[in-house]
Formats: sequence, structure tokens, C-alpha cells
Amino acid sequence: MLRRMSTSDEPRGQRRFAVDERLIVPETRYEVVGGEVVYVSPADQPHGSRHSKLSALLEAYVDDDFDAAADMLTRTSEKNDFAPDGSVYPATPDPETGGRQLEHLAFEVVSSESLSHAGKKAAELAKRGVRRIFALDVERQRALEWSRETGSWSLLHGDAVIEDEAFVVPLPVHALVSAARADDAVARALLAKANPVLTAALAETAAQSKAEGKVEGKAEGKVEGKAEGKAESLLAVLATRGLAVTAAEEARIRACADAATLHRWLVRAVTAASVADALAD
Repeated sequence: MLRRMSTSDEPRGQRRFAVDERLIVPETRYEVVGGEVVYVSPADQPHGSRHSKLSALLEAYVDDDFDAAADMLTRTSEKNDFAPDGSVYPATPDPETGGRQLEHLAFEVVSSESLSHAGKKAAELAKRGVRRIFALDVERQRALEWSRETGSWSLLHGDAVIEDEAFVVPLPVHALVSAARADDAVARALLAKANPVLTAALAETAAQSKAEGKVEGKAEGKVEGKAEGKAESLLAVLATRGLAVTAAEEARIRACADAATLHRWLVRAVTAASVADALAD
């Protein structure tokens, strides 16, 4: 049975369709764009690889109040029912329809020649109410965001980050367009979420380094050994997390003889965004 949703702030005579009301049969390779049934062919390299990385990144970065999906159909209007490559949407059901809520973020993996086609989809998604729409150009290794003001794509700087309430931490643009950066970005997001597997592994590494430091410390004195062990544990955690320690920061860590201070730095290092944050007074 078809379900339709209307809201009081919509123009009279226009009807807004529920996002999970279908024009086509789900689980097929078809979309409806502008009233035309379009066959979506399987992805080839590098599109398929980038699509896979996008799914992993979104799954890692979404906040607990949101969920991520790949190739999920969204009904935008009477003549449009298509699936962005990646979607981020509220985890709770729509209070009016009981179905899925509209996505807040949408991502399309494109080649240069299909960017204009992705723009048509982006315009429909924006009109439907999707807050932000992004395109990942795999050929030129660049990311773009749809602008409602200009009705066109706006290039994102490679060193920029995407800050959004749907993400637990900002998502680096370079992780979206560079396959080599995706794993590191996923790891940082999971650490920010205090993923139990990663935090347990870091704690085990820290404990092992601490134990080794204690053994060495017995030969030089218990107090000195305890501080050295914590310093080595701290440096090990920072290295495991991929946080670059400057020579000055390493010297500060190794020069600290206060075990309580080193322990405080060690606890912070598990989730800190930078070495400076971990060593903050």
C-alpha cells in the first residue's frame, strides 16, 4: 500500500511523498530520475573501490543517533526515486510515517563526465530537504559539495574537513578521495567513539610497555623505572594512534619524573585529537 506524507508548511496542491515510498521495485538496478526509468550498471574500478571506502568511512564516523547506508532508495518527488551511493540518516523512525527518516547527508561517487548527472540528483535531494550533498570525483581525486545558492557543485579543499552534527568527529576530505588515507581515518573515528576493541588493544600495549619499563626500572631504581615505564607507554600509545610526536614533545615526556602526570597524559592519549591535547596542563 502506498504511503504519502504531507506537511502544513508545503504549498497547497503539492504533496510530499514518504522517503521509503517506492516508484520501482527495490533490490534491483533501476532508479527513476525525472520520470525516466534508468538502469544503474555495476561499478568498475576505481568507482567500486571508492564506493567501498566511502561505506567504511561513513559507518565509522556517524554518531550514535544516526545510521549509514549504501545504495538506499529515496523518494524525492512524484517523478524521482533514486539511491545515493552513501546516505546518513537519523536512526529513529519518522514519527509521522513510522518508516525511515530522510537522510541528512548524501554522497555520490562520480566520474568527471557524470558530474552533471549527479548534479540533477543533488538538486532533487536538496529540494526534498537533504541538508548536504557531496560528490566524490574518483578520476581527479577531489570532493565537491552541492550549493543551494548557486545550484552547482563547489570544490572542497583537499585539506578541509566535513564538520557535521551527524559525525562523531570531522571527516577529512582527503580520506574520501585518497584510498591510502581511508584506513587511518576509520581508525581515528573508532578511537573517538572509544571503540572497545581498539581501546582494549591500546590498553594492553600500554600495560605491556609499562611492565617492560618496570623491569628496566628495577635495575635503576623503582621510582625512576616507574616514570620511564609510563613515558614509554605514553609514546607507544601515541605512535599506535598515528599521532606525530615532535622532538620537543618527546623530550618533555621523557624528562617528566612525576608518575601521576605521566599517567594523566597516558589516559588522555587514548582519545586525544593531538599530542598537544594529550599533554595539556
